[in-house]
Order: sequence, then C-alpha cells, then structure tokens
Amino acid sequence: MISIVIPCKNEAPNIPPLLDEIAEHLGDREIEVIVVNDGSTDDTPQVLEVEAGKRAFAVRHLRHESSVGQSLSLRSGVLAASGTVIATIDGDGQNDPKYIGQLVDKLIESGPQTGIACGQRIKRKDTKLKQLSSRFANWLRGSILNDRTRDSGCGLKAVHADIFRRLPFFNGTHRFLPALVIQEGYDVVAIDVLDRPRRYGQSNYGILDRGLRGALDLFGVWWLKRRRKLMPVVEEIRYE
Repeated sequence: MISIVIPCKNEAPNIPPLLDEIAEHLGDREIEVIVVNDGSTDDTPQVLEVEAGKRAFAVRHLRHESSVGQSLSLRSGVLAASGTVIATIDGDGQNDPKYIGQLVDKLIESGPQTGIACGQRIKRKDTKLKQLSSRFANWLRGSILNDRTRDSGCGLKAVHADIFRRLPFFNGTHRFLPALVIQEGYDVVAIDVLDRPRRYGQSNYGILDRGLRGALDLFGVWWLKRRRKLMPVVEEIRYE
C-alpha cells in the first residue's frame, strides 16, 4: 500500500481537485490518502467529510488543534500511515499527483539500498523573490550537506515507511529529508517534476520561515551529520 500524506492549512478549495487527480493517476493502485489538517480555520473539515464519502480509496482526516507547521504535520501523517511506502505532496495544488507513481516506482526499482525518491521542480511558478531565495537555500544546503538533490524543498517525495519513522522530526524536517535519509545509511534518487501555479489562496509558510529558521535548521542537521559519521552494519547471531 502507498500512504499519501498531504499536510494542509486552510487549503479547502484545493483539496477536491487534488483528490480528483490522485484518483485519476493512482486509481489502479492500493492507496490511502491522509490529509493532515494543521489547525485550519476554513471549511477543510466539511470538505473532507464530503470527499471521504465519494472516493474509492480511504481518505483519512487527521486534525491538529492548532497549527504546528508542515514538518510536524508530516510527522503526524507518517506515524498514522498504514502503507509500506509513504508519498508526500503539498496541499496547494502546485505538485502534480501524476508524479507520485513515478517516484514510488523509482524508489522500488532502485533497490533496498535506496531510502528516498525526490521530486526536483523545473519551470518554477513561484514569485521571483521566492525562486531566488529557494535557489540560494538549495545551493547552500547542498554545499554543506551534500544531500544529492538540487531541490530538497519539493513536496513530492516517496520514502520507505520504516525509514521515514526513524528520522528526527523538528520544525523544518521536510526541507532536509534527503540528508536525513543519507544519515541513516541509504541512497537518494530523484526525478524532474513540472511545477504548477497555486490554484486557490496563498501560501501559509513565508520566506521568513524558510530563511531565518532554515539557517538554524541547516546548522542543526550539519551537527547531526558530524556527530554520526558511520552507520553500524548489524548482524544478529542466532543460537539454537
């Protein structure tokens, strides 16, 4: 089973078309969709109640009493997931669900040594300021962490569930998933994905959040990497 985790904050108008696309592109696979409602104040609960009743796949609604951010929303979805592979996608419609199947297939085909398949956005649709800040952040992160992807901030990813649950979660984890997976001793693969404009509303996580907090998070992940350079190869010795 593939568990598709969608962190959402005030994205009610974007949810139905996103679920339509998931049904179109993944309707022949065994899936569940976990929408993590991160303290939304719009009609997200009502929309999800309607959508859950008309889908052939399970639509699960996890609600945070108050907003805790994208990374901890992912954590809630990951811990609740039933699938052996967890795919993540943003709730604003900018990520195209047609790539979820490609990411999962790439992850599986790459063998057990690969822990994560990442989307890398091309033809970005964000504002110029957001594109420039993202480009600089990706360059800085890649230079320091060598995480084998040029766009760790893309919401489209596929990760083995058992590996995902081992990762440390903090407010910013979602930007460093490739580096954290590498730290666990696994490889990273990537595919290019076309970016799309947001359908409705506006971003709930701004440049300040990505910039200032991201710099502190980068230092923290670098520290973790420095403190654990080797992963042990574990073999259990069994006795009759």
